[in-house]
Order: sequence, then C-alpha cells, then structure tokens
Amino acid sequence: MTSVSATHLVLIPSYNTGATVYETVRSARAQWSPVWVVVDGSDDGTAEGLQRMAADDAGLRVWVLPQNQGKGSAVLHGLRAAEAAGFTHALTMDSDGQHPAGLIPAFMQASQRRPDAMILGRPVFDASAPLLRVRGRRVSNGWTQLETLGAGVGDSLYGFRVYPVADLAAVMARQPWMRRFDFDTEAVVRLAWRGIKPINLDAPVKYLSASEGGVSHFRYGRDNLLLTWMHLRLMLEFVFRLPLLLWRRLARRPPFQH
Repeated sequence: MTSVSATHLVLIPSYNTGATVYETVRSARAQWSPVWVVVDGSDDGTAEGLQRMAADDAGLRVWVLPQNQGKGSAVLHGLRAAEAAGFTHALTMDSDGQHPAGLIPAFMQASQRRPDAMILGRPVFDASAPLLRVRGRRVSNGWTQLETLGAGVGDSLYGFRVYPVADLAAVMARQPWMRRFDFDTEAVVRLAWRGIKPINLDAPVKYLSASEGGVSHFRYGRDNLLLTWMHLRLMLEFVFRLPLLLWRRLARRPPFQH
C-alpha cells in the first residue's frame, strides 16, 4: 500500500539513465506519494517519457532543467520547490536502480520520529560492487569523520537519505559548491556542522551491469579530483570552525557524576 504524506516526499534527480529511470520511479511510487523527479538536462528521451507518466499520475511530478547542471543543482531545484510547497523533508535516491525503493517507508518513518535528524543510508554491498569504489569510499569516509569530529556519519557517499529540507536548502544557498558529485559528502558534513544529527540505517546497494541497464556517470579521475578539492576546502573551513565544534561537543556531554 502506498503511503501518502504532506510533509515528506521522494526526490529523484535524473540524468541520462535510459529506461532504468522508469522502473525506479514506478518502484518509488509503489511505496510513497508524492514522488518528484528533476531531470537534469537529459537528452535520452526520458524527460518526455517521465512527463507522460506524470500526466496520468497525480502522485508524480516532473521538472525538466534545460541543461545538465549536476546532481546537487538538481536536488537544490527540488528542495526549493518542496520548501515553497510546504514539505519539510525529502528522501533523495538515485535514478539508476542502485537504491532500494522498498526501504522508503522505513526511512520516512525514522525521519518522522526524529524530524530534527538526517536519516542516512549505510550501504550493504553485494558482489556487484566494484572493489575500487568500495575501497575508495573508505578514504572519503575517514576524512568525513575527521571533518565532523566523529559526529557518527556511517557513510558519506551513499545518496539514499532523508534530509530536512529547510536546513539543506539554507546550507546550499550560502556557498557555490556541492552542485555535482561533491553533493552527497559535503551535504552531510555541512549539516553536521549545523547541528543536524545523523541516524544511520543499513540499506543494500546494487550496481547494475550494462546488460541490466546499468549506467554510471562516475569518472574516476575527474570525480576523485573533485572529491579531493572538496575535502581540502572542508578541512580548511574545519580549522576555523573547530572551536565552535568542540564547544558544542562539550556542551552535549552529561555532567560528571560522583
């Protein structure tokens, strides 16, 4: 049975994933309403296909950006529209079939219990996961733990998450970064700096093969360089924020008991 909410929506940024996006959207709609899709300048015909789906489905809404701007930009477009429509939280998921639509209700329920938190997917990999990708994310996760003073972010890159809409939109509005592949990691770091507590829930991740319709826009050289630049920026800012972060950490400690 599809759950309906006036506060929590599913937000799917999409760029040139081919027919896979249709199954992703159908799976999400089977679990939740509303589902919003932001087509980030796709030229594979899926924008038109999604618009036809939305014409027959009141629980589905589609935005089409005129040119590719990056995942973070697509998410921000959806966040601004969500905030204007009165939604408080958005579950983001990729359009390429990697994320488990069946867990949408569980993640939304966790968010409804703790609306002050961000609900983060902690990936459970199977044999389809590229070893280089699995090992590489450990580096990013290590930097994230340092940048947040061990705030408890289980994984910095997995994009299946529920965010507080107003907080994330405000964070993104204040700086020009986190618009492309750097979005997922920088979002959790900056929200942790803002005092948003991470709550981690295990979720499987599936890397589809080409024969299964899998599409990846990750480029090891380009995107690892982008992540390196991102962590350099965050570490420099972390140094300036360190006194405030330490003060917050000490303020949250329970009083010493004799």
